[in-house]
Amino acid sequence: TSPVDGTPITGPPRLDAATAQHAVRASLDQHRAWRHVPLPERRARVAATLDALAQHRELLALLLVWEIGKPWRSARADVDRAVDGVRWYVDGIDGMLDGRAPLDGPVSNIASWNYPMSVLVHAMLVQALAGNAVIAKTPTDGGVACLTLACALAAREGLPVTLVSGSGGELSQALVRAPETGCVSFVGGRDTGAAVATALADLGKRHILEQEGLNTWGIWNFTDWHALTRQIPKLFDYGKQRCTAYPRFVVQRQLFDAFLAAYLPAVRSLRVGHPLAVAAPDDPFPALDFGPVINAAKAKELQDQVAEAVDRGAVPLHRGSAADGLFLPGQDTSAYVQPVTLLNPPRSSPLHHAEPFGPVDTIVLVDTEAELLAAMNASNGALVATLSTDDPATYHRLAPQIRAFKVGHGVPRSRGDRDELFGGHGASWRGAFVGGELLVRAVTRGPAGERLPGNFPDHHLMP
Repeated sequence: TSPVDGTPITGPPRLDAATAQHAVRASLDQHRAWRHVPLPERRARVAATLDALAQHRELLALLLVWEIGKPWRSARADVDRAVDGVRWYVDGIDGMLDGRAPLDGPVSNIASWNYPMSVLVHAMLVQALAGNAVIAKTPTDGGVACLTLACALAAREGLPVTLVSGSGGELSQALVRAPETGCVSFVGGRDTGAAVATALADLGKRHILEQEGLNTWGIWNFTDWHALTRQIPKLFDYGKQRCTAYPRFVVQRQLFDAFLAAYLPAVRSLRVGHPLAVAAPDDPFPALDFGPVINAAKAKELQDQVAEAVDRGAVPLHRGSAADGLFLPGQDTSAYVQPVTLLNPPRSSPLHHAEPFGPVDTIVLVDTEAELLAAMNASNGALVATLSTDDPATYHRLAPQIRAFKVGHGVPRSRGDRDELFGGHGASWRGAFVGGELLVRAVTRGPAGERLPGNFPDHHLMP
């Protein structure tokens, strides 16, 4: 069902393990031919695919709205980032491939549902540009129609892309363990990522495993509250259903009153509702901060976690009202969660140590720099973090002690585009880092004995 209003939508076919294995072998056949296609031809076919995606931009975006509940602005941005990001690689791929060769087998992609275009399709097209065939699994929770259209457009231009769907447990033998694959690229949660890492441990296979972490925003000796107020609504983009969302604020106790004065008006201004609700057919789609979460089950999980945390001592500071949402009369709203902010979630709560992946903020108060760092490093590694402090020297002293791949000074960090690198510290990442030329290096072979930047069982190498 669509999270937007609970109506039925087309679901993915459920392939069995034998069919998935057949698909992997067929992808290997494609790979053996594609790796010998000259780079100018590969570049031309990828460029033609990008033109086709741009031509169908609005249809792809509407599919994202209907399948995974992205607001219209966010859905179009997801498509645009995929197209614009891959164009950057098309223009600069020659230098990135100097002295490098495709892998021995296709790249197997398993990704979460939240960014089908700007994460999954983007990666697939760069992998193909670098000389590899590509196989991908559709996320179980949504995005199959958008991905099917995108892959069909790529296949029409002659790119070696294969799309499969079904139970992750049933298909993992083919997509993760199969000897035919040259690399496994995974984006998702730590539990599933750990299972993938375990399956890869004895195979020595190239891998890229992006996992979740509790991204934190620290406030220490800070006064520019107007700047923070401007940032808060942006942090709720797509209901914080993104790997670089900031669900945790770590605040110096003596600044808590000023923090609330800056934070609460901003969070109260958030607009939530049906992404396509308009008064008249010709009206523009509403400008919302976010729509539904991915499904009604996730909405209930978040609501239960909030209720349990409050029962165990968390202090509710803000709870949005469904009455303020933009909805159609009588529509199903079971997948919608209004923004919630809790102070001091109990240590027994998942909200204390894990990413909620929804519009739930938690705040922890600290009194010393040591407490600040301990609270910001609560999840043993993260993808991004931010520290807001007026003193540049304080930032430069504390930032290296925050276990996140990217640390912003008063501004949020993200995956980035084009030449910006991306990875994670600690348990938030395993395998090769990506972004910029590192994405190409991760899916190609370099000189003998090359050590890729990343987190590997035998080494950790920062770029």
